[in-house]
Amino acid sequence: MPSIRHEIQIDTPPEKVWDALRDFGALHERLVPGFVTECTMDGPDRVVTFANGAVMREVLIDLDDEERRLVWTIVDGPYRHHNGAAQVFAERGGSRFVWTADLLADGDVVTQTEAATEMRIATVKKTLEAGD
Repeated sequence: MPSIRHEIQIDTPPEKVWDALRDFGALHERLVPGFVTECTMDGPDRVVTFANGAVMREVLIDLDDEERRLVWTIVDGPYRHHNGAAQVFAERGGSRFVWTADLLADGDVVTQTEAATEMRIATVKKTLEAGD
């Protein structure tokens, strides 16, 4: 099972980064605007529309305020299995943001997911460093 992991330093206090990450239904507004164009809640799930037009249902697995860790799974889309996790750590006067995806998918989907994750984490940094 491929595991994709990206880390990035964000010059924003971890409390602010976590506040944006934990807002499960505001992904498109607070964390990755432009990369995600719409995010609607359907009960406890979020339905995410990406800039490329893909739409995926994500189910919240865990939201841990103490560890500043959010875990979800994608239950449709091009994956046989997709588990995502993002976590925020205090580091060097700011935050270290870690995004991990464990997935089962065809090679092209894995390659596309890897590239998308690089773009996604860069968008997180840009958005959170820009402030409110």
